[in-house]
Amino acid sequence: MTDVALRPWSEGDLDLLRRNNAPELMEHLGGPETDEKVVSRHERYLRGWRDGSSQMYAIVTPEHPEGVGAIGFWPRDEGGRALFEVGWTVQAAFQGRGYARAALALVIDEAGAADAARPIAAYPRVDNEASIALCRRAGFVLEGVEEFEYPKGTWLASNVWVLPAPGPATA
Repeated sequence: MTDVALRPWSEGDLDLLRRNNAPELMEHLGGPETDEKVVSRHERYLRGWRDGSSQMYAIVTPEHPEGVGAIGFWPRDEGGRALFEVGWTVQAAFQGRGYARAALALVIDEAGAADAARPIAAYPRVDNEASIALCRRAGFVLEGVEEFEYPKGTWLASNVWVLPAPGPATA
């Protein structure tokens, strides 16, 4: 398997987030954000670790400790069903090397450790073939298509992929 690790998001990851804001990486999310919004997102990722509202990670490799992308999860309520939503991005220069697949396996383990009773959901846009294939390979089940407003003012048709909970909560 690809040699990948997850590093909890830190103050030094703002440059990584700026690199992740490239047009080719943001095309499925309504386009690149302003630098002000990137800084705000960075602060939200840091705050998530402090207040427990999310767990974002830098995807790192031995050759690229500065990070090749980001992945994380956060609680979500979908029609009364408690889930963890997971999201990821891998920079274009590092795609096709198995980094996203390895990082997703690791973050699924982290989410399971946080609450094994919560299913994990991913919402890739319906035309995001790479993320759809990743969901399928990771064992997620396609439950349908929903419209999401992201960013504000932009409605996106997204697949709803869900990985069933592995077992009862241990916490």
